[in-house]
Formats: sequence, structure tokens, C-alpha cells
Amino acid sequence: MPDRLRVLHVIARMNVGGPARIVADLMDDLDPGRFDQRLLTGTVGEGEVDELALRPRDFPFTRIDGLGRAPNALADPRALARVTSEVRAFRPHIVETHTAKAGVIGRLAARAARVPATIHAFHGHLLHGYFPPITTRAVVLTERMLARGTTSLVSVGSTVRDELLAAGIGRPAQYTVIAPGVELTAPLDRAQARVRLGVPTDGVVVAFVGRLAGVKRPDRFARVAAQVAARRDDVHFVVAGDGEGRAALEAAAESSELRGRMTLLGWRADVTDVYAACDLVLLTSDNEGMPLSLVEAAAAGRPGVTTAVGSAPEVVVDGVTGYVRAPQDDALAASVLHLCDDADVRERMGRAALDRARARFSRAAMVTEMAALYERVTVS
Repeated sequence: MPDRLRVLHVIARMNVGGPARIVADLMDDLDPGRFDQRLLTGTVGEGEVDELALRPRDFPFTRIDGLGRAPNALADPRALARVTSEVRAFRPHIVETHTAKAGVIGRLAARAARVPATIHAFHGHLLHGYFPPITTRAVVLTERMLARGTTSLVSVGSTVRDELLAAGIGRPAQYTVIAPGVELTAPLDRAQARVRLGVPTDGVVVAFVGRLAGVKRPDRFARVAAQVAARRDDVHFVVAGDGEGRAALEAAAESSELRGRMTLLGWRADVTDVYAACDLVLLTSDNEGMPLSLVEAAAAGRPGVTTAVGSAPEVVVDGVTGYVRAPQDDALAASVLHLCDDADVRERMGRAALDRARARFSRAAMVTEMAALYERVTVS
């Protein structure tokens, strides 16, 4: 094994969210005496915020035109040629790809450059909630073919892994489950955080943190919020994030049910105030990997209410650290109301969530597990 492993990360775009945060944390935290890391990334889409601009990082990265999210018959071949050139220049021992399009381009480039080991990280998947059936079948076939030539596959959760295996993507022995990790810090003062965010200092605060993309179902969040608001007049809703669903949320915030009771914060460089200010976090998605917002909420000692999607139930343990429900407005609203009604239950579930985060979702553990995988695939 070489004294210093060269690792090249390839990701379509570093838009604020779980995949970008994980990549950035790995590049920040892996021992530079053991790992020489580089990053290739495209540009973010309209309405998205770049993690590298929002929170500048001190590590080497290169922008690749055409590596962004959307497929493009003209730009994609140029992106593949450029990535292949970068791979040959860096001569990595490992190419690790993140997100679907970068997984295709990065692994093809690694194969052309005869890179010894390739890893593809599934931060989620595109098996449902994104495309019509014919497109989904094409995605599955592509992932099956690419998996055959990939040294190792990483999944953020066991459920995500099992769903990929059920679709015929990869073999069980190829997979390593490595959960996303976050910094575990002392809790911030709730009242001060609420003042900084401009939300009521009394009552219950329910938070949504993430992209306002269709698959995250901000429309469902708005309907659930309206149901809860109709039952209780002391609940306020905070949304940290942006995207195509913002206009619908802005309209909901001006409706008779929610007027003056929903605060839209947009993108924030630091969401610690959001978790400190809230009493619980609500996730309404149709598809997820392992939602970083739920992990962050647990690390802040906040219970979650989530749809039963992807590996979300591996973060929120139903009845212990929050509630896992079918993606239905009434079921989600009832669980949010139950937590709003009972401060003792919120406190107990929050403590259990923090204990679980300490045991399973630390940033240090994630980095250690990834380092071990890099060394393992290099030896093999």
C-alpha cells in the first residue's frame, strides 16, 4: 500500500445538502498525511446555493463545465473528456463518485484512465419520486452496468442499500453502509436562537430544513402546517432552505390559516440556530436517502416527524425519538399535534434522539469508517 493514498472525489454539484456536506467534511477531516484528496465538481442549478460559496472551504477543487445535474448530449461528452484528463493528471489510487450523473461520468473516466479502485456513494437513489417509469428503468439499467465494474458501493443506510439490491444494483458484498455524521456540540440557548431568527419566543416551533424541491414535498408541509395551525394557535413554523417550491410556501404563509405563523429563512450558512429554536423537525418527502436534517435535529436533541421513506426510519425510531408515518397529511399532522400537545413527550424523545446521535451519527465516526474503506479497497 502506498504511504499516501490519492483520492479523487467527483460530484455533479456542491449544492447545499447532505452529499455536498459529506464530501466537504471528508476533505476537511481526513488525515492529509495519509490521504491526498482532490475534488471535481460542476456548478449548481438555478435557485440553488453552492456549499463552497456559502461556507468557503480550504481544500483543492476544480470546476468542470457540463458536470452539473441535468444530462446534456453536447456538454456531457466534453465533461467526460475533461474529467478523464484530470484523472490521468492526478493519477488517483481511488476515484469516489457521488450523485447519479457524476457516478456515470466519474466511473467511465476512471475506467479509461485505469484507476485501481472505484467507489460510488449512494446518498439516496432515483428509484422513485423523480422520473416517469421508462426513465427510471433506464436509470436502473445504467446503475446495474456501472456497479459491475465498481470496486465498492457505499450506502448511507441499510434501507437504501436493500432497495438498491432489490433493483438488481450491485451485489451484497460490494456494499458498505456508512451513515452521515455531524458535529456534536453543546445545545444553544432556545430563547436567544428564537430572537435571532425573529420567531415567537413562546409557544411551539416546528422546523423544516432542506431544499424546497418537489421530491421534498413542501406543498405537503404547508398542508400539514395548516392542519396543525387550525387546531392550535401557539404553533409557529420555520423553513430553512430554498428552491422551486418557495413560491407555493410563500403563498401558504399568506393564507388565512398561516398568516403570521410561518417564517421563511431561505438558505443559511449555519442552521444551528434553527435547531436550537425549534421544538421538533418535520420531514414530508416522497424519497430520501438518510436525511441530514433529521440527523442534525437528533444531534441537537430534537425529535422528528417523518414520512417512511428511504433510511429516514433509521434516524427517527418510531415512538422513541419521534414518529414515522405514511406520506399522508392527516397522519403527519396528528403526530405533530401529539408532540405539540405534550412537552414531556417532546423532552423524552429529544433526549433519546441525542443519545442515538451520539452513538450512531458522529462526524468523527463517519470519517474513520471512510478512511478504513479507502485502505481496504486499496489493499484488495
